[in-house]
Amino acid sequence: MSEHIAKKVYYSIGEVCHLTGLKPHVLRYWETQFEVLHPRKNRAGNRVFRAQDVELVMLVKNLLYVQKYTIEGANKRLLEMRQAGELEGGRHDALAPEFLAAMKADLDALRDLLTPTVPVSEP
Repeated sequence: MSEHIAKKVYYSIGEVCHLTGLKPHVLRYWETQFEVLHPRKNRAGNRVFRAQDVELVMLVKNLLYVQKYTIEGANKRLLEMRQAGELEGGRHDALAPEFLAAMKADLDALRDLLTPTVPVSEP
């Protein structure tokens, strides 16, 4: 399992949305567009994502939003990566910037919380 995603076996669609910053309808749409993205469903019929599914979502997000691929182009790139055996590495590479940005935001928030506020004295 990835060292970048919290250690859970399965994630709900809501948790994946929180981790990736995407809306549920976007994830459901991407399932229909990307052959490599197909989370399992539990007995209740709810989508359950594994850590590698979350990483794939991040890779798709990176291809579409950062590298500006079209859906068709991103799908073609993902299939090329899978055929070349690069899909796992691509998942990790796409996740790293998101992970670092989230870590920086958490550290900034922690710094702000721990920085004492100095009352302004009036003359």
